Amino acid sequence: MEKRLFHQRHPVVFGLFVLTALFLFLFGGITFFIARLIHPQAYETASGKGIGVLRLQGVIMDADKPIKILTAFRHNPHIKAIVVRIDSPGGAVGASQEIYDEIRRTARVKPVIASMQSVAASGAFYAAMGATRIVADPGTITGSIGVIIKFANLKKLFDKIGYKTEVVKSGINKDIGSMSRNMTPEERQLLQKMINNVLKQFVGAVARSRHLTVAKVKKIADGRVFTGEQALKLGLLDKLGNFTTAVKIAARLGGISTENPPLIYPEGNKFDLLHYLSDVKSQVLGSMLWNRMPTLMYQIN
Repeated sequence: MEKRLFHQRHPVVFGLFVLTALFLFLFGGITFFIARLIHPQAYETASGKGIGVLRLQGVIMDADKPIKILTAFRHNPHIKAIVVRIDSPGGAVGASQEIYDEIRRTARVKPVIASMQSVAASGAFYAAMGATRIVADPGTITGSIGVIIKFANLKKLFDKIGYKTEVVKSGINKDIGSMSRNMTPEERQLLQKMINNVLKQFVGAVARSRHLTVAKVKKIADGRVFTGEQALKLGLLDKLGNFTTAVKIAARLGGISTENPPLIYPEGNKFDLLHYLSDVKSQVLGSMLWNRMPTLMYQIN
């Protein structure tokens, strides 16, 4: 008896396998094509001078990825300047400060231009303060110099359902912000002192970056937001313009004479499904953590 081949014995399975392979091939091709349309030079190896592009998007909860990218850009001899494209409402204090520090460190080596998109507020605005130049659209929402921390108070709900917590703690302030009881005046005062200290750090960074007096920055450091146009008049940024404007400034400061300088994107900023899903996962987890855990934030509310 003649032995039949696999595709003859299992035509349905073989057909599904072929269709899956075809789908993956087509999906990969379409993804690559879209990526080329969005970032035409993202897949090109820079053999000459170019401009590195870092995207800072969404709620800032972690600084590891931006720091890694900035470090790589800083040590890449082909990259003569960097544009940080910002579209973020801010985020955790520590992460925002770390990104600010890394942008500032990088700006000592090569020009870094902050390009503000729709929103660049609070912690994202703080991060931008480390840049050599700051560019924003006229309608960009920015500013929001301030600090916030939130605690849920569920005492009345717990009392209603008969839920009670027993706490054993090492010190009087160890359960500060507990959702099962009201905050004491002493606890509120303690937290306010902490908030004021962190705000002082924010104000100092803005004053230092924008060559403004601390007194002048304090007058607007009450959490208020500004349009890009208003921020320019206040001396909080250098120029109104879009991403192209920022690229041209970066090219000029980086000594790149070409009219259309190569843009160099990090691997994680290419348009592909895995990186996209990874970024979405990070944003979702970050939002969940922020909503569940009291976190000191530089963020527009």
